[in-house]
Amino acid sequence: MSALIKHATEHWHHVAPLLNKPETEDEYDLLVSGLDELLEIIGEDEGHPLNRLAILIGDAIEAYDHENRPMPVASGVEALRYLMREHGLNQGDVPEVGTQSVISEILSGKRQLNLRQVRQLADRFGVPVEVFI
Repeated sequence: MSALIKHATEHWHHVAPLLNKPETEDEYDLLVSGLDELLEIIGEDEGHPLNRLAILIGDAIEAYDHENRPMPVASGVEALRYLMREHGLNQGDVPEVGTQSVISEILSGKRQLNLRQVRQLADRFGVPVEVFI
């Protein structure tokens, strides 16, 4: 048996909970907490030896979310409304869309976002254009 496998075998019971796909909310919560701790240790250092473990845990969390907590489908207007609220913006703070009256018509459903507006909003908020389509 190689030294690597010997060490892995000796410490597996400590590491296994971090590498298993979560099947319950408790296991999910354990991974989220573990990832939070790892990210505090790693910081911005992508070359940190624990970075790969953080990526694996993040992937397991994402898979669980995808399977158990699907994202609700939202319209482009709902996404815009949400992003404006999250960023503390009012209708006058989004010139990418147009004048305040244009924004009001879009938010009330009287007008659709056009492609130019969608692209500019995606750039401003750092999200894919599909969010607004």
